[in-house]
Amino acid sequence: MLRSDDVLSFRMKRNSHDGRTLAKSNPRRTELLHRREAPLATRTDLKPAATKDISGAMNAILADVFALYLKTKNFHWHMSGHHFRDYHLLLDEHAEQLFAMTDVIAERVRKVGGLTLHSIGEIARKQRVLDNDAEYVEPLDMLAELAGDNKTMAERLREAHNLCDEHRDVATASFIEVWIDETERRTWFLFEATRRRN
Repeated sequence: MLRSDDVLSFRMKRNSHDGRTLAKSNPRRTELLHRREAPLATRTDLKPAATKDISGAMNAILADVFALYLKTKNFHWHMSGHHFRDYHLLLDEHAEQLFAMTDVIAERVRKVGGLTLHSIGEIARKQRVLDNDAEYVEPLDMLAELAGDNKTMAERLREAHNLCDEHRDVATASFIEVWIDETERRTWFLFEATRRRN
């Protein structure tokens, strides 16, 4: 009876006299073997510098979006006061919009040939949105802080858009245009909600 090692050895000898014969006789198999050994790599017509730049910028945006999402949910959960229902629902809507961005951003990074975020720890290292761990925050202070964070997010999205334009990545740029509009809308709503009568 043949052992499994003997069977494997027999199959290898039967399929090829040596690795070069296999490669010459079946270039498709060689390509598949090479892809198996290669790190995660997506085929793209963008240059390696573009992949590096765009991936870096979008991973920073992704970390910020996750941080802003969690901060928005934090304030949503801890909202109180006279306008509780309105603010609670507003922040829930904003959080849903932010969370919807995350998968699209990560998939764009992969489509341009990059690697994206792997963990909460990596998000924490890359995020530029400041956390708010205070036990209690006044409702209007919550909204004002989120308005500032969203305004800053719009600025960073514009910077990323400019980078995509430099590298002719029109697909990522077109997503960013939508996200800028959504971010400006969140900023507007939060600003108007915090305005006091003169």
